[in-house]
Amino acid sequence: FLLAWSAYSRFVRHGFMGEQGLNERMNEFRIRWMTEMSRREQRMVDSSIMGSLQNGAAFFTSTSLIAVGGAITMLRATDDMLRIFADLPLGLVADRTLWELKSIGLLLIFGYAFFKFAWAYRLFNFAAILVGATPARSHEDEAARELMVRRAARMNMVAGSHFTRGQRAFFFALAY
Repeated sequence: FLLAWSAYSRFVRHGFMGEQGLNERMNEFRIRWMTEMSRREQRMVDSSIMGSLQNGAAFFTSTSLIAVGGAITMLRATDDMLRIFADLPLGLVADRTLWELKSIGLLLIFGYAFFKFAWAYRLFNFAAILVGATPARSHEDEAARELMVRRAARMNMVAGSHFTRGQRAFFFALAY
């Protein structure tokens, strides 16, 4: 399972047959976005987008906590779950150790997702600060503006990467 997760993550990062993956292409758009943002005097659109990114990360952070609670409940209710499976007419024999290992596995996956989403939220917050700190188009020092554009874009890329890893954890939890 972990090997499949790792291989998939690597495949997605490096694309098919050496082609650029979707996340890398989105990073190019993040750079373009920050470049365009630096040319705008009014940044309400950029603030709105940053707020949406933060809200998405906050939503998945709280969802991860609910999932962690569900996994803990599954672990705590092992006896009840074994009785339910024993009563099903499917001929399945549920094993206590296997059930507990699966529940702990889910707990770890959702815990990992929580930390990825929480960190993404924090990084999106930092990116929003960098967007606000980017000098206006009329600023004399072009080099300072370019530096802030690169910083804001890079922070947004890193935040997006952590958010993607959190989402991937959710998807792999389903497979698990």
